[in-house]
Amino acid sequence: MSDYLIKATTFNGMVRAYAIRSTNMVEEARRRQDTWATASAAMGRTMTISAMMGAMLKGNDSLTVKVEGGGPIGAIIADANAKGEVRAYVTNPHVDFDLNSKGKLDVARAVGTTGSLSVVKDLGLREFFTGQVPIVSGEISEDFTYYFATSEQVPSAVGAGVLVNPDHTILASGGFIVQVMPGADDEIVDKLESRITSFPPISSLVQAGKTPEEILTELFEGEEVKIHEKMPVQFKCKCSKERLANAIMGLGKEEIQAMIDEDHGAEASCHFCNENYHFSEEELNELMEQL
Repeated sequence: MSDYLIKATTFNGMVRAYAIRSTNMVEEARRRQDTWATASAAMGRTMTISAMMGAMLKGNDSLTVKVEGGGPIGAIIADANAKGEVRAYVTNPHVDFDLNSKGKLDVARAVGTTGSLSVVKDLGLREFFTGQVPIVSGEISEDFTYYFATSEQVPSAVGAGVLVNPDHTILASGGFIVQVMPGADDEIVDKLESRITSFPPISSLVQAGKTPEEILTELFEGEEVKIHEKMPVQFKCKCSKERLANAIMGLGKEEIQAMIDEDHGAEASCHFCNENYHFSEEELNELMEQL
């Protein structure tokens, strides 16, 4: 089954919702990063939520998420845009622990609970929009729930889950974001809280073959769900040799000359996709000539 997300409303437009199946894109990131199980779960949850947040944008808008909780995993960085393209990496991919007391991957231990979650949005304006909140649990979903309520003043419920196979490949990954619109009454909020509290783990629903549409239908039991858009999502990196060439040129002539003299070339790799790029002495000389 291919990855995609849906945008929907329910409760007569008083509630906005997103749901996503992200198994393939998280597996692609895992494969490229060689993440171990707990690191994969933390990165996958962040990617999944970032993809849905990207779907809230328009045109060529994009955002960058940074989760830095002080734990052994280091920082998790994710980029997403309005086209369903997402990429992510973790500073320390080889982090894994025994299951926690609930029998689940111990994401909070890997992420840590003493740092911050930040979101930087490039909306095509002169200045970027930046929001930052403290990490509240390290479980990722709760941290994004707090971000929406605090930084964007939108009451939200965020859920994301990742199941990992014994060989570290991704078995299932998915998520949802539910947001209450201004004017919604307390009865709607109470119904939502009751349903979300008793809702099964999202990753288990994806594993069982539930589609994003079926997940929202189950979540909003008995309510009409209007699907407004369905869009594919995928891991996609923006790196290229040209971009890295520009980065090398930004170092200046002295630094490039040192690369030529000491290493007779340059090697560069992308944090997100781990693609390697080689620049020969001749190519470095050509870059210097452009400065």
